[in-house]
Amino acid sequence: MKRLLHLSFILAVLLISSSCIAQSAHNNDQAFIKVRNFFNEQQADSVYNMTGEGFRTHVSRDVFVNIVETKLFPLGKIRDVEFLSYKAGISNYKVTYPSIVLEMIIGVDKEDRIEALAFKQYVKAVADKNYFVPSSNPRQTDLDKRIDTVARQYINKVNTVGLSIGILKDGKIATYEYGETKRDNKQLPGNKTIFEIGSVTKTFTATLLAWYVNEKKLSLSDPITKYLPDSVAANPAIQSITVQMLSNHTSGLPPLPDNLVLNGPDSLNPYKYYSKDMMYSWLKTCSLQSKPGEAYAYSNFATALLGNILEDISHKSYEQMVREIICKPLNMQNTILHLTTTQEKDFVHVYNEEGNSTPAWDFVAFAPAGALHSTVSDLLLYAQANMKNGTDKLSKAMSLTHKITYDKTPKVALGWHIMETANQPIYWHNGGTYGSSSYLAFQPSRQIAVVILSNSAESVDPIALNILRLLQ
Repeated sequence: MKRLLHLSFILAVLLISSSCIAQSAHNNDQAFIKVRNFFNEQQADSVYNMTGEGFRTHVSRDVFVNIVETKLFPLGKIRDVEFLSYKAGISNYKVTYPSIVLEMIIGVDKEDRIEALAFKQYVKAVADKNYFVPSSNPRQTDLDKRIDTVARQYINKVNTVGLSIGILKDGKIATYEYGETKRDNKQLPGNKTIFEIGSVTKTFTATLLAWYVNEKKLSLSDPITKYLPDSVAANPAIQSITVQMLSNHTSGLPPLPDNLVLNGPDSLNPYKYYSKDMMYSWLKTCSLQSKPGEAYAYSNFATALLGNILEDISHKSYEQMVREIICKPLNMQNTILHLTTTQEKDFVHVYNEEGNSTPAWDFVAFAPAGALHSTVSDLLLYAQANMKNGTDKLSKAMSLTHKITYDKTPKVALGWHIMETANQPIYWHNGGTYGSSSYLAFQPSRQIAVVILSNSAESVDPIALNILRLLQ
């Protein structure tokens, strides 16, 4: 599967150090050749021995070896290499594995010790549009202008169509709209424009989990077998998985089950026919990728399973839980799984990474992992509620989702990933379908929130990260 969430393919952004100053691209190239050879020979320790003090300060040997052995080595050997760029001491390479193409980033210091090493999904460079893309951005304040600069780096690409940005800062909300809701319709997105939000949905599932934990309906430490049919629970491989592990991606379950057909007649709508029966059928005989609780490995399947367990506990559908527990109290009127006839008129048309029209996704058993639709306005309300620190039931549930449950790399709470900064943690999640990209982040200590929604599969992560830097 190409993507349900960008995290699925961000294998290890281990460190990009500001102290990394290579003498030349040649120095990086020499290091790259050695690293490639060590990876192909599956010698993780040999790669770590090439790193410098700055790298080791941020990444321990155990963490490094675990990431490399669980994420990179299973991909096989690097078959082909292409140099992409060199800038500010950092070199980028396109590396081709048997089943995936990644971009490898590397930089060395003056002693040729590695100070930067990362892998991410390779994205082919895209040409720019040859016309000025309309926007609601007034470009009046300094922040307006700086956001416009960041946004246009995205919306000017030929494969992007529409973009909606929401910002909460100093108690004030600002929204910026770019492009079109459908190519050539000349209609800017607005506050009521509805987008697919992909795996940002997982944070809603985590909030539901926290709600029912506070209601004493289940415990984070409960084994999942307590809530599964006997025929499924009998599988010895899954008996050590707890409810918490489904939410923080440490269950050992793979990203997707083997019985999900990705290249069938509905390959552009891959979750449409995947049922709960299929989910449980696969669980009966599945094996795990790692020992439960020990390693982070992003799993769409785990969150989907969690949502189905919550349905059984509550005797309500996923959509009903989201509506009653989260959306109705927060007055989030356009956050929904199944769109009404009226909402369909406000739903964007969606486009793939090449900029071609593609179907929106439908979900059955995988709904808790990525099915929700929403608007910038609704998600800003959601972010505000997450920073409220109130005493009502929903606030208490949201507070529980912020507590760290995995304190290695990356740090994870319940559903939320945590970005450490000098100004306290930023909680974030991104999402993507074949035709949409999303990002939501908030920083309670500074009461800052950012929401980015696009009706293109081109990732909005760079926009979100740049705007978060602007707000610091």
